[in-house]
Amino acid sequence: MTDTSTDTARRDTDPFTLAEESAAALAQRSGVPRHDVALVLGSGWAAAADRLGEVVAEVPATELPGFRAASVVGHAGTVRSIRVDREGADPLRALVLPRSHYYEGHGVRAVAHGVRVAAAAGCRTVVLTNGCGGLDRSIAPGSPVLISDHLNLTGATTLEGPTFVDLTDLYAAELRALARTVDPSLREGVYAQFHGPQYETPAEVRMAGVLGASLVGMSTALEAVAARHAGMRVLGFSLVTNLAAGVSDEPLSHEEVLQAGRDAAGRCADLLAGVVPLL
Repeated sequence: MTDTSTDTARRDTDPFTLAEESAAALAQRSGVPRHDVALVLGSGWAAAADRLGEVVAEVPATELPGFRAASVVGHAGTVRSIRVDREGADPLRALVLPRSHYYEGHGVRAVAHGVRVAAAAGCRTVVLTNGCGGLDRSIAPGSPVLISDHLNLTGATTLEGPTFVDLTDLYAAELRALARTVDPSLREGVYAQFHGPQYETPAEVRMAGVLGASLVGMSTALEAVAARHAGMRVLGFSLVTNLAAGVSDEPLSHEEVLQAGRDAAGRCADLLAGVVPLL
């Protein structure tokens, strides 16, 4: 009989082994031994998965080691393996992963687990997406924006111990340039991740602006650090779902974010359907 308490303790202290176990279980369940690119689809981006290609397998995330049930309305709780056909080249194997937010209270290891599984599954590139508040009035709600850099304002990190990782070109310049070949109108911005789940106050938004941010939200930065540590290239997109607190006089609500995401779903899906085959 397996000593489950010992097994749980081992997994709790070894997140990379847990990621490898989850990747192995995914390969068995999906029949796909390795994947090439991973996507984490935030608010407004989920419909893009349906445009990428043929869904080869769809597995409830909780049936894979280390994943937790989705607790946020508007976020999927499944892992998808998708075949992305490319003209004149072999198909890509894309892995669409659920997101664990830091504010859900499961710790930074849960936040990093998805991208670590992607790396263990063979992915060398990850596309991180989110819905966010915008500080720039010239970028209308419903607009996708390339993330050029980030501010991690959570007070946390997904790295442990003396782990030193260069983040100079975290959101790869060559991938941003590639995305602009699909949509030359894409703007760029610096994304600030706050802890959440409360929305930012007007004073916090002003602070983020002084620090150089033009986008604010509650995800992505911690995942990006974990992805770079795992050796992956990172491409980031934000969907401006609303003007941030204090930029507009309108009150903020999660339903507003969801509705803005639904309204922009087609544009986001077209963008990713054009970009992913090029990765």
